[in-house]
Amino acid sequence: MDILMKCFFENFENAERNSLHAKYRRRAMVAYFNTLIEGCRLGQNSEEQKTVREAIISILRYHEQSRSKNSGVCMMGKYHNVLYVALKICYDWQLQDTETVAALLDEIYACERTFERLFVGALFGTNAPHFIAGWKSDFDNQEENLRAMVFFLDHATNAACEYDNQVRFIDVSIESCGKMSPLKIAVQLGLPDKVHILLRFGALVDLNDHQHQDTMIEGILKKLNEFDHSYPYNLVSCLQFLLRVVPSINCNNFNKHKQESTPFEGVMQQFPNLVQDCILPMNRCGLQPPELKHLARCAVRSQLWLNCQLPNGIRTLPIPETLQKYIDILED
Repeated sequence: MDILMKCFFENFENAERNSLHAKYRRRAMVAYFNTLIEGCRLGQNSEEQKTVREAIISILRYHEQSRSKNSGVCMMGKYHNVLYVALKICYDWQLQDTETVAALLDEIYACERTFERLFVGALFGTNAPHFIAGWKSDFDNQEENLRAMVFFLDHATNAACEYDNQVRFIDVSIESCGKMSPLKIAVQLGLPDKVHILLRFGALVDLNDHQHQDTMIEGILKKLNEFDHSYPYNLVSCLQFLLRVVPSINCNNFNKHKQESTPFEGVMQQFPNLVQDCILPMNRCGLQPPELKHLARCAVRSQLWLNCQLPNGIRTLPIPETLQKYIDILED
């Protein structure tokens, strides 16, 4: 396998620099490598995962060699887009080697400082990236892109991948979307299914975000407050998921110019309809103490997050399945 990959990349050097810019050309290379992997697996009677791993390592080696020839700076074009060929191969074969998948993610981040080409397609759909950033998603549709996002989230969590300022893979900002985290984008768009997935994997709700005035919960509360007792289901669902992973919110902190005498006055002045309509539960906004069960869930999730065990580590806890679902924010 290694010899065949070396021969391929020797010929690949003669290709134009933008030869992998178009999606159909990257897909053609993926199909070629998939055929090569299948042929080597059958011809050498080797394990599927081992052969796929060798192919990905060869691609990573080519990228690293190309960068070394340019004083350690990625030349982008085909030299970088080949990493997205490797990304698609990893997903197609469901590569289980976390170390290799993490190395691929590290190479992408080292050149781009973002993972937007993986997250944007899952959040907006596969057509949106072309208009937002000028490239097309390497996955067939939004559903496949979402499954791919979960696949790489799982590997990045298991590998405890962290990048600049110790930001985890799931919280790396998306450059073409105002440098917001994937979770904040999903909340602003009102995408409860994506919000739920990201929160299960430990996306931070209170991520330090000095470039944007409103926090995630503050923004969605203000948006819901604009409706007159008729609230969009998707926004309500996003708020409910967010409230499952935080012990409580302090609504008095939202009003930076007034000091309220009591929590009740502060909440009722800012969000009276939300409280009256039970959209904002009294035990999650300081009017009543949070349930002990909820506080325990937040404490357990915090420890699992610290050990990079969300959500898979929940299933290893010696507790009933109903409590596992509760901790995994599948139930409330």
